[in-house]
Amino acid sequence: MPYPKIELHVHLEGTVRAATLREIAKRNDYRLPNDLENLHGFRDFRHFIEVFELRVGALQTYHDFRRIVVEYAEEAALHGAVYLEAIFVPGIWRGLDQDEVFGGYCDGAQEARELHGVEVRLTPDLPGVYSPEEAEKVAGFAVKHRDRGVVGLGLVGPADDDAMRPFARAFAVAREGGLGAVPHAGEIAGSDSVWAALDVVQADRIRHGIRAEEDPSLVRELVARGTVLDVCPLSNLRTGAVASLAEHPLPRLVAAGVRCSVSTDDPAMFDSDLTRDYEAATSLGLDPRALYDAGVAGALCDKRTRERLQQIDDAFEWPS
Repeated sequence: MPYPKIELHVHLEGTVRAATLREIAKRNDYRLPNDLENLHGFRDFRHFIEVFELRVGALQTYHDFRRIVVEYAEEAALHGAVYLEAIFVPGIWRGLDQDEVFGGYCDGAQEARELHGVEVRLTPDLPGVYSPEEAEKVAGFAVKHRDRGVVGLGLVGPADDDAMRPFARAFAVAREGGLGAVPHAGEIAGSDSVWAALDVVQADRIRHGIRAEEDPSLVRELVARGTVLDVCPLSNLRTGAVASLAEHPLPRLVAAGVRCSVSTDDPAMFDSDLTRDYEAATSLGLDPRALYDAGVAGALCDKRTRERLQQIDDAFEWPS
């Protein structure tokens, strides 16, 4: 029996296995490259983003959005997942109906719980190419769907104060509506991006954050705040954010007192799954229960759900 797991950082567009993605693309008359299955063929981080954007474009309808939530919850449950915070790109620039986008993902989250017993919460991501007006529009839709499972607002791309500042108002809208802030930072960009995430958008959690170790004062700040980092070991390896698993900053950050959860990021793109990412983390000497506890601490869920997650922790016979 796999031990229980919490995953706080998984892009739903990056969970769709190749056969399913091709089926969806064909139905939507969307052309995908022939080498989609070349999971380890990323030339660099920019190439990874290009492939990710191709995947995003294939998903176009309410049924697509709902389906990928349910199917990933089924997969994750097989690896012991009990709680997920899943990320999606709203796709305003593609002219998609946002009620259909958010409705599909929210209905999928409810269906995932009913069919597979996995609690799924949602955190739409703002791409850095969005205008401030587009970002605020997404924040408004996120708040509108707060009672249907949306718990936070994310950001990907901006790497310093100046780049993040145009998004500050969108995060203020989200915060005023009761949502958390979960930006990406400290993955490819350095420690300054983590400082910007904390100061400009007032991050509740950091997605990745591994470059924080470059700045001892930042590490101390993360410890003092109790900020959880969503670390994705195999993703970092596949994209070249780290040169090897043995060099990964995760054990050093944990040893310094930083709370770190473990996630897959984009499992279908990296030929990974939740079990393998946890195995990568534990191979570095980390305790699976501590990873679960960090997940509980970082989750943006309601009090009742948090209590249920804690009960699962208390009842499970963790390896000594």
